[in-house]
Amino acid sequence: MKNLLNSKVGRLRIIGFIEGISLLVLIFIAAPMKHYFNEPSLTKSLGPIHGAIFMLFVINTLSVGIEQNWRFRTTTWKVILACFIPFGTFYIDNKILSKLQP
Repeated sequence: MKNLLNSKVGRLRIIGFIEGISLLVLIFIAAPMKHYFNEPSLTKSLGPIHGAIFMLFVINTLSVGIEQNWRFRTTTWKVILACFIPFGTFYIDNKILSKLQP
């Protein structure tokens, strides 16, 4: 785990994991609580946090894309798209990010 913090790719993988977890919590816990149980407190508190993590993920993806010389049309857009899809960041970590050299 410590070696992930020493590279941009490793930090992107960590941010992707956190972003994926926050999206899943929003979709599968916070949204049902808001709509079915009339309890919006979790969405009010977690929504801005997820938004900040999302922006951090996108910025880091672009930074890693430049560092790794990714072509936007082949790799970068897939990594960015992954953060919009539930479980997408976990999939992209397995298929692309885990195979990159730090």
